[in-house]
Amino acid sequence: MIAATTPATPPAPHPLRTRSFRLLFAGRTLSLLGDAAIPAALALAVLEATGSTSALALVLACAMVPKLLLLPFGGVAGDRFDARTVALTTDLVRCATQLLVGAQLLGGAPSLAVLAVAEALGGAAGAFAMPTMSPLVKGTVPTGSLHRANAAMGVAQSATRLGGPALAGALVLTVGPGWAFVLDAATFALSALLLTAVRVERVPVPRRSFRADLVEGWQEVRSRDWYWTSLIGHSAWNGAAAVLMTLGPAVAVQRLGGGATWVALLQVGAVGFLLGALLAGRARPRRPVLTANLGLATYALPLVLLAVAAPAPLTIAAYGLAQAGLGFLSPVWQTAVQRAVPAHALARVTSYDWLLSLAAMPLGYALAPLAAAAWGPEVPLLAAALTVGGCCLGTALVPGVRRFGAGSRAGGGEQASPTT
Repeated sequence: MIAATTPATPPAPHPLRTRSFRLLFAGRTLSLLGDAAIPAALALAVLEATGSTSALALVLACAMVPKLLLLPFGGVAGDRFDARTVALTTDLVRCATQLLVGAQLLGGAPSLAVLAVAEALGGAAGAFAMPTMSPLVKGTVPTGSLHRANAAMGVAQSATRLGGPALAGALVLTVGPGWAFVLDAATFALSALLLTAVRVERVPVPRRSFRADLVEGWQEVRSRDWYWTSLIGHSAWNGAAAVLMTLGPAVAVQRLGGGATWVALLQVGAVGFLLGALLAGRARPRRPVLTANLGLATYALPLVLLAVAAPAPLTIAAYGLAQAGLGFLSPVWQTAVQRAVPAHALARVTSYDWLLSLAAMPLGYALAPLAAAAWGPEVPLLAAALTVGGCCLGTALVPGVRRFGAGSRAGGGEQASPTT
């Protein structure tokens, strides 16, 4: 007797062959490139206009605080309303705020109050935009293409990290920082235009009160031990990154050979992030959450090496490895969340992810210089290394993290992989 055979499942098409995802990818890449040019341009513009680091801190806080406060609201909006419409609206708002900043800078006499208000409005719009990204990707590609779609987004993010600062430098040195904001506004306008042609699969969401929506989103987070314990690790990573960004430049200048060492460290880190994203596009780990969290723990290495003033090449290489771990985590984590969390709650769950991850950064920025002034930079750097290493490696002790396999699906985020 001839045994019946099951026909092989055809491979899912590459996501860039899907028109809606292709348009989404192009729009997000444009806006990422514009955004990558802004930090350097904003810092130089505010310092040039005011000569005050306190003024720069004020403007940066005005962008960050509304974002943190409004992220849960953005998650509810992303689930309750059409994610495409929310993203399109926020693109238009950010286009307007960046044009306002650009006009202020090009006018030659920028008002600190206007810059602060514009950045606050842009930060508020970002709080509504960030949770829409995951539902937009999930709603524009087949389930089998999710991993490659997230990897493509990760590569775009890393490429803009490389190109954005160089673009900012070219604009600042040739035509002035104001044009960097005009460029960013143009990228948001083009992104909004492309979004009008994107078709996203809609998921019916039951109408509830706003508080009920918030509570349901938090319950989705709490019900998955692999998710909330990983968020602790991600939050520790962001806090440690703030410590490194605060104290690293001074250590590099004073102990590792000067400012060129710090620039080289950042550039190698950007290359590492790109390589990690490229690796994530090809790798299919059997335990994706566990593997990604272990990779994230490598951020402890450059922190320790900076604390002991290790040779510059070794420290730079360690930072490149750590950023490769981050580049690998981003698409792997996004795919795991998109497959395990119900579509109707995805934006809310993502908003809590962003909130818990970003909230640790202001803490790191505030505590690092205080601790360094009291005990020297070695203490906060080593403390940050111990925290990020312990939290990320510690997730391996969580049953849900160990059991979460590549085949996990929505509604049961803690099944073992079918390859086990």
